[in-house]
Amino acid sequence: MSLAVEVRGLAKSYGKVRVLKEIDLEIPSGTVLGLLGPNGAGKTTTVRIVTTLLRPDAGSVRVAGVDVLADPATARTRLGLSGQYAAVDANLTGYENLRMVARLYGMSRKQAVARADELLSALGLTHAAGRRAGTYSGGMARRLDLAGSLVARPPVVVLDEPTTGLDPRGRLEMWQVIGDLVNDGTTVLLTTQYLEEADLLADRITVIDKGGVIARGSADELKTSIGGDRLTVTLATGQSAWPAVSVLAQVGVGEPVHEPGTDTVSVVVGNGSRTMVEALRRLDDAGVHIVDAVVVRPTLDDVFLSLTGTPAAPAAEPAIDDVQEEVLS
Repeated sequence: MSLAVEVRGLAKSYGKVRVLKEIDLEIPSGTVLGLLGPNGAGKTTTVRIVTTLLRPDAGSVRVAGVDVLADPATARTRLGLSGQYAAVDANLTGYENLRMVARLYGMSRKQAVARADELLSALGLTHAAGRRAGTYSGGMARRLDLAGSLVARPPVVVLDEPTTGLDPRGRLEMWQVIGDLVNDGTTVLLTTQYLEEADLLADRITVIDKGGVIARGSADELKTSIGGDRLTVTLATGQSAWPAVSVLAQVGVGEPVHEPGTDTVSVVVGNGSRTMVEALRRLDDAGVHIVDAVVVRPTLDDVFLSLTGTPAAPAAEPAIDDVQEEVLS
């Protein structure tokens, strides 16, 4: 597949603080790359460089075949950006916001009207087109902001924490919109700390921490990389744990785990469903009575914790406000 976004050796420092350390990213056309990392990992800095808002110290960026550093003006015509906060004019209606953006892109009045109507319909905002954007809910304002980034029909859209602060309904609506974009052939770079969001939307995931890439792959590949499925059995009241530990040691990978004072025993297994059947048979043969057995696959939360040593937190990366940077021109 052709690459819609190609990032090589991206590096950036603020004084003595090295924020990015030779970041490489590849996004095939028509796919979603999820960029994950804890607060301060470098996600927003990467987005600012890719979208021509920040100059790197080293490295190269190509978007839809355009060299971002050499020709930022052309690159901007290939990019749409929706950030952590809706960048809409609260005093204008939804329709007026989009018509204004279209005119700024050089469209005629007729073209601007048609494009605004098209986007309001596509993002489910036709009913609120004549209302001031300041009266919109958080989810509606975020969709209007995304609509603004799509006015020029860019082949690549960058979404920086697009659902931060939205309620569950607003997040579901935004996920549907992103899915529709990709179905229409748009390429998406998505930064998020909602791991279920990356699991649902991203074709590939890159995890960065302390400015460097520490893992990459599909969600399933990342989950498998930290171990297989985990089989957990719950013992009947009064049942000793040690016979179960002995049995699970025979069918699992590694040592079974039994926390003192609990009635559960667990072990990592290579093939969840088949191993559970075999484990239940052996437990029965050994006279071990259980009341429940379940196989659980690792989640992206487990991956995140294993790779970064910290749990994911649904909060935006802090901006570096005390550093003035030159926008590419």
